Amino acid sequence: MVWIGVLIPLKMKILLFIMLFFVLGALLIISNNNLALIDRGNFNTFSDLYVSWLNGVYSNTYSLTGKIIQLDWLPKK
Repeated sequence: MVWIGVLIPLKMKILLFIMLFFVLGALLIISNNNLALIDRGNFNTFSDLYVSWLNGVYSNTYSLTGKIIQLDWLPKK
């Protein structure tokens, strides 16, 4: 029962970090491309750029995970 009190805040912190990562990514895309999201064309441009960025995050995570799995983690005898 003691661990429930410790795990809930940890899960919330992880969720907050992930949400902050995606929001900051969106803000960087908006500011670096000078997009005003009021305009429909700018919103479409933002959507394309954000999906492209998410695809890059996914592919980099996939690649990094594959490389980590291939590493030899056992000590040398």
